[in-house]
Amino acid sequence: MNPVAPPNPDFAAATRALFASQPLMGLLGAAPENVSPGRVELALPYRADLAQQDGFLHAGVVTALLDNACGGAAFTLMPPGSGVLSVEFKVNLLAPAAGSSFVARAEVRRAGRTLSVCQGELFARGEGAKGGAKDGAKDGAEKLVALMQATMMRVER
Repeated sequence: MNPVAPPNPDFAAATRALFASQPLMGLLGAAPENVSPGRVELALPYRADLAQQDGFLHAGVVTALLDNACGGAAFTLMPPGSGVLSVEFKVNLLAPAAGSSFVARAEVRRAGRTLSVCQGELFARGEGAKGGAKDGAKDGAEKLVALMQATMMRVER
């Protein structure tokens, strides 16, 4: 990550407000756990209505969490009055998303004036939602289930 001080001194409050303003995050029940310059962690408790047919967190939900975490991480390094949009991303689904909760961790790898390149990881926490610990993370542990590489664009609001 670029060793850059955030241009917005209120970056943490602005980033939390960004997430609060997104209807999808409210619908999913996702909320920021940690916000720091160039980094965001989004937490989501497991819910059966967000799962696919085998009880694993749906790939669309996995992607939405990672996309929002990467966007939030990029947003922390943007000046006041900015908005953030996804330009492109790639997701690797590494394992079934089975757990009692999930955390998406994203970090800015390069912050440019307009474009920021970010990386995100989604971890399952706790017992597997289906099949117990054999499919998901064991109690207290985290299991990496997905990766994202993303490019985010700064827009004027």
